[in-house]
Amino acid sequence: MVFERLVRFEENGSSYYGNLISSSQDSYKVEKLSGNLEQGFQLTNQVTTVSKLLCPLESTPIILCVGLNYQKHATEANLTVPKYPVIFTKPSDALSGPYDDVNVHKDCQSHLDYEGELCVVIGRDAKNVSADHALEYVLGYTSGNDVSARNFQVPDASGGQFCYAKSFDGFAPIGPAICSPDIIPDPQSLRLKTIVNGETVQETDTSDMIWSVRELIAHLSRGTTIRRGTVIMTGS
Repeated sequence: MVFERLVRFEENGSSYYGNLISSSQDSYKVEKLSGNLEQGFQLTNQVTTVSKLLCPLESTPIILCVGLNYQKHATEANLTVPKYPVIFTKPSDALSGPYDDVNVHKDCQSHLDYEGELCVVIGRDAKNVSADHALEYVLGYTSGNDVSARNFQVPDASGGQFCYAKSFDGFAPIGPAICSPDIIPDPQSLRLKTIVNGETVQETDTSDMIWSVRELIAHLSRGTTIRRGTVIMTGS
């Protein structure tokens, strides 16, 4: 794979893909890449320094999300683990960058919430994929925030459905980089931490997932095509 950490950035009014080389407190050193997700990427040997990174994906066909997916969380909350993963979706317009403002509708502001999650980006169309071969379809991994308006999620408001509460524009920021499987060969060996205003509010290991990344891809692709560029938010 030509990148280790895939990013997008803006320069002279145009956006580009790049491979993140290094970062400091206020800048990023990036090698420009030619190509795109559909055609593949090529190295250009052009290195530049930028002050801001965009969403690492220009767009996505859909965002597939998993509900309850950590055993410790299920145990602490006294929740019954279902036979199959709880699946809901966010539309493509929910996608946003890690440093973008999320314009929260006035009806969502009273119960706005966060969920830091490991995200998987699919690199090629997948259908009826076995768990053994699932990681072959992964472009890379990134972090994401499953932003939620809890007042629309409670059962008496939603009938038990999650989609509406989580589907507002900008409610799926991801990034800043998509890390190649070359540097994350095992997505079940990661430490996941969510920090809000300097305070750690979530911390866990992906080894505690109820359904692994392999199992999720196999389940989601059963009889259904997962298109290239799809983001899978693996739950909290």
